[in-house]
Amino acid sequence: MSLHPVMGHAEARASLASAHLRHLLPAALLLHGARGVGKQRVALWLAQLLVCERPTAEPCGSCAPCRMALGLEHPDVHWYFPLPRPKGATGDKLVEALEQARVDDIAERREHPLRASHSDDVRGLYLGTVRSLRAKAYKRPVMARGPVFIIGEADLLVPQESSPEAANALLKLLEEPPGAAQFILTSSEPGRLLPTIRSRTVPLHLGPLPRATVSDFLQQDADVDATEAEWAAGLSQGAPGRALGFLPDGSERGPLERLRRRAYEIVAAAMGAGSSEGYGLALGFPPAGARGLVDLFDFVEEWVRDVAAVAAGASARVLNQDAVAELERRVSEAKVAPFAAALAFGSVERARELAWANVNPQLVVSGLVRDLRTALRSGSPEGATA
Repeated sequence: MSLHPVMGHAEARASLASAHLRHLLPAALLLHGARGVGKQRVALWLAQLLVCERPTAEPCGSCAPCRMALGLEHPDVHWYFPLPRPKGATGDKLVEALEQARVDDIAERREHPLRASHSDDVRGLYLGTVRSLRAKAYKRPVMARGPVFIIGEADLLVPQESSPEAANALLKLLEEPPGAAQFILTSSEPGRLLPTIRSRTVPLHLGPLPRATVSDFLQQDADVDATEAEWAAGLSQGAPGRALGFLPDGSERGPLERLRRRAYEIVAAAMGAGSSEGYGLALGFPPAGARGLVDLFDFVEEWVRDVAAVAAGASARVLNQDAVAELERRVSEAKVAPFAAALAFGSVERARELAWANVNPQLVVSGLVRDLRTALRSGSPEGATA
C-alpha cells in the first residue's frame, strides 16, 4: 500500500516546489494549521519532492525514490510522530522501545493509510525519540542529497514529563543542522512550541479545505456513502483527518463522535436546572490521565460557540447542525444571553490548562461544569443563585 493522494493546499505546495527548484527552501519549516487539515501529508509530499530524481512542480511519481517515499520505505525520509510512552523502559531501552514502536506504527500506516487525526491514547515526543532522530541526522544519507526529517505534532515535545528536554535537544539540532539535512515540523498548536524553536523555523500556514473537497475525498478515497460523507464533512471544519474521526469504526462510533457527544453532555449539564448533574457526570471520568481531556475540551469549546450562536439568533452559523433544535430548546430554557456564552470560553481555557497540568480529571470536569453554569446562566434571573 502507498500513501493516499495529497489533496488541496495547491498554493502552499506550489510555493514549496518553487523554493525547492530555486534552491531557496529553508532548512527547517513549520507547517501549522488545524488538526487533521493535512499537514503531515503535505510534509510527506514535500519529502517525496526532495528525494525525487526529476522534480518539477510535483514529484514525478515514477522514479524509484518517489515510489519508495510513497510506500514509506525511503531510507533517507524519517517520519517521527507522538507515540504512547512504552511502559517500564528507561535510558537506552526507552530509545530502542520508542524506535520499534515508530517502525511498527509506520508499518500499520502503510497498510491503512487513511487514519483519523485523533487517538484516545496519551502520546508524546519523548527525549528518547529525539535522541534516535539525532543519531540518524549525523549519518551519511543512503540515496538522497541529504536526510529529510518530518516531526509531526511537534508541540508535544514541550509538555512531556513536565520538562522541555526533548524540545531543547531538537533545538540544538535545528541551530546547527548537519550537512544537507531538511527538517519539516508540523503543529496544530504552534504557540506551545518553545519560542526558540519557532524562531529557527520558517512558518507556513495550511488553511481549511472546502467542505465539498472533504466530502468528495470521503466518498472517493474512504468509500463513504454520500449522506454520511456530507455529515462528516460538515463537522470537519475543512480538515479531512478530522472528518475521518467522526465515521464509525465497525459497530463503534468514531473517536471524535464519542468526544463530541461527551462534550455536549458537559455543556448540557451546565445549562441544566440543577447543579448536581455536573457532579454525577464528573464521576464518570477516571481519577487520572487528565491530559486525555484536552481534545474533549476542544469540543466543549465548539459547543459553547454554538450556544453563543443560538443565543444571538444565528442558528444558521452553528457548527453542530444536527443538534440545532436541541440547542435552541436548552438555550431558551436556561435563558442564556449572548454575552454570557462569551464569558464561558475562559472557563474552558482554564480547564484545558488544568488538564495539561495533570490535575485529577474528576475535579477538572466538575469545576468546568460549575464555571460554565455560572457563566452561561449569568444573564438569567436564576443565575445569581444557581
